[in-house]
Amino acid sequence: MPQRRSHVSTSAAQTELATALAVLREAAEASLGFQPGVLAEADSATAPQPTLDLRDLSFATLDPEGSRDLDQAFQLERTASGYTVRYAIADVPAFVVPDGAVDAEARRRGQTLYAADGRIPLHPPVLSEDRASLLAGVDRPALVWTFSLDPTGAVTGFRLERALIRSRAQLDYESTQRSLDRGEDGPASLLPEIGALRIEQERLRGGASLNLPDEEVVRAPDGTYAIERRSPLPVEEWNAQLSLMTGMAAASLMLDAGIGILRTMPEPDAEAFDTFRHQTEALGRSWTTGTYGEYLRGLDRRDPITLPVLEAAASLFRGAGYRVFDGAVPQDAVQAAIAAPYAHATAPLRRLVDRWTLTICLAVSNGEPVPGWVRDSLDELPALMQESSQRASRLNSATINTVEAALLTPLVGTTIEATVIALRGERATIQIAEPAVTATAPVPPGAKPGDVVRLRVTRADIAAGEVEFAL
Repeated sequence: MPQRRSHVSTSAAQTELATALAVLREAAEASLGFQPGVLAEADSATAPQPTLDLRDLSFATLDPEGSRDLDQAFQLERTASGYTVRYAIADVPAFVVPDGAVDAEARRRGQTLYAADGRIPLHPPVLSEDRASLLAGVDRPALVWTFSLDPTGAVTGFRLERALIRSRAQLDYESTQRSLDRGEDGPASLLPEIGALRIEQERLRGGASLNLPDEEVVRAPDGTYAIERRSPLPVEEWNAQLSLMTGMAAASLMLDAGIGILRTMPEPDAEAFDTFRHQTEALGRSWTTGTYGEYLRGLDRRDPITLPVLEAAASLFRGAGYRVFDGAVPQDAVQAAIAAPYAHATAPLRRLVDRWTLTICLAVSNGEPVPGWVRDSLDELPALMQESSQRASRLNSATINTVEAALLTPLVGTTIEATVIALRGERATIQIAEPAVTATAPVPPGAKPGDVVRLRVTRADIAAGEVEFAL
């Protein structure tokens, strides 16, 4: 459930905010629309009919409420030897013509962007929200991963097949969590059990999850904007484990075949670990035993000091990138936080690189050659993804800063209370509870993370996305 949602209330601030957000979109070169040639190709795109028919299986999707670009659907079974997990992925490769107009535009965009006034999709909505999306109650081609798990949740075998499926239910996180808490039967009934086992497998591998609270701009039905700050629900973490399992399977297929693109992250060095240990000591939550993954899993999310600890731990989760190979298998193949080789393979409607991963994995699974267009364009992907990620980060950061300035505009000249999250020399990252704002401000000498300080709001510039405070 949302932890906090704060709305921009004054009409003048709303008007100025709307103008500022439009400017941000233009600066990010993020257009909602597509050129006529792209739309025409998307409108005429059809996928070949798969020979494997899995429509008798009760797949379901699980996403934020109201989502239309549904990349994944799952179907969970208990078996005599453990569990069967089927994870269906939208068959975007079947709809996109290599080197066609949709492909070229997707390469330019790189990923779906999330702006305050709506998503800026990677693919035209006729594909991303209709024909390729795993919507409930309609037949859809999909790339289906079938996993066999033993009673401990370890993978004992898997396969990838192109199939026709029909999702039976479109679930959302919050209502599904409530249903599971009540012990109700449904498509996700086994998800807590399997998710917990996969989290234990992550612990055994030495993996780690950060799970920082999300902060995003939302638009209310009345057109007002707000900042929503929320922590991931347990059902989101269990669901994420299915995606992680699939990404590790995809990586293993590509490594065995000697061609692919991995999502990698280096292990933090000794200096980063030492710095984090000192930070946990200063916060009164010393990391003294076990791996950093075990330490982070053991934090009490109700403890107000946990957020500063997680913010400090973010320094350990740096350096992620993409590693292309065709021939020799790379030495640096591991994603350190996952503690295994890993690939992006579960969000092809929203992320460009997944289409390449899935195409390679399907070819390998079928014993067929990897298509030439994949080999010819592999080397381009890291730069395309890095550029789109930077664009997404800039847009997200600027959007949040702009809305936060609008939230604080009525409070200029007043005094507020804020919690210190992290120190940055003589300044600190602070978190204000109401309105829900995270910002940088001066703090009194001797202040430490977790302390509550009183600050005066001296300036809020919506157009510039800037706020200033004084002691």
